[in-house]
Amino acid sequence: MNTYKYTVFTPTFNRAKTLARVYESLLKQTYQSFEWLIVDDGSTDETKQLIEGWKEQATFSIRYHYQINSGKHIALNRGVTLAKGEFFLIVDSDDAFLPDALQTMLYWWEKIPIKNRDTFTGVVTRCQYETGEICGPEFINEPLDTNALDLRYRHKYRQETWGFHRVSVLKQYPFPEDTSVKFVPENIVWDAIARKYKIRCINAPLRIFYQDLTERITKGSPKRKAAVKQYFLQMLNRDFSYFKYDPITFIKWALLYVRYSLHLRDWQFMHLNRFDNLGVFFLCALSILPGSFIYLKDISSPR
Repeated sequence: MNTYKYTVFTPTFNRAKTLARVYESLLKQTYQSFEWLIVDDGSTDETKQLIEGWKEQATFSIRYHYQINSGKHIALNRGVTLAKGEFFLIVDSDDAFLPDALQTMLYWWEKIPIKNRDTFTGVVTRCQYETGEICGPEFINEPLDTNALDLRYRHKYRQETWGFHRVSVLKQYPFPEDTSVKFVPENIVWDAIARKYKIRCINAPLRIFYQDLTERITKGSPKRKAAVKQYFLQMLNRDFSYFKYDPITFIKWALLYVRYSLHLRDWQFMHLNRFDNLGVFFLCALSILPGSFIYLKDISSPR
């Protein structure tokens, strides 16, 4: 039995200066059945002290979990494991959201017929910048019931979005517990979910998206991030049927696979047994020359 309707989850790393945006947004929520769960990915600033102070003041539950710096993907897994809510809403540590955000998303969720809800993972909304400018056009329908893959590739919607997943769904699709990297492409999970579950998309721009930070949890040099190369190949193999809808994204993934393979001195990266179909193989083969150029640029640039 879920204790709350929502677990509002924030992974954070040295964000004491911006976390107040999340806290203040939660204080203003018109819907109150939620907890705020923070997984601190090894912060060395005043994050813990700040949150402890809020715990004494807040009218809602705040839980804080510290982990040795391991990356956002590990933090997400910890959050799902610890969640006491039915829905899992990820809020970045430098963002804010409107006072009716939780209530609006729940309203649209409850409009899904009960008999159909097991086929959905959650609700997705549009975003706005801190200036008030809306990120991207409206969805073609409201609600638009689709999946994350079709939304991006068939409906050509690639703007910033925001929303929740059911915790029970996320427990079926954990991120790889890969401690060799600090970053795993999130599409590894979101697109895997999309192959089984739908999302309900609504036009309300409920998240306020800030772009004022240059240092993020996922930051790292190309050489340090090279170990994620297998995830780009995994996405190429799994989702190549969507290539015709968005070739640029798949070309980018192929270039990253080549680039990072060279950083790791993986000279077998074009071995046929790594590819599920010839289309992916030929795309990566065509990417060898430009991928090598990007690699050479990486190693010649000062870090």
